[in-house]
Amino acid sequence: MSVLDKNAIEQAYAFFHQKERVYAHSSSEREKDHIEDCIASYANAMSPTLYAALSEGNNAYLKEHATFGDELRDALIKMERMLSA
Repeated sequence: MSVLDKNAIEQAYAFFHQKERVYAHSSSEREKDHIEDCIASYANAMSPTLYAALSEGNNAYLKEHATFGDELRDALIKMERMLSA
């Protein structure tokens, strides 16, 4: 893994982890919607290589309300594996 790749993963992991902690414990639908929007925006601008690895070809990954929580946790698990490799 190149330094740039590792930096991109670490940056995304830190952002996603912080947002996931709030999302998981929030009772406010408005706050959750805001987090979903922030993560979707981040996903649209992140390293295309990293997004492709996380999404496994699913262009809706981290961008759909119905699957967002599960996909956010999935992304964190995948990035943890990438960083420990």
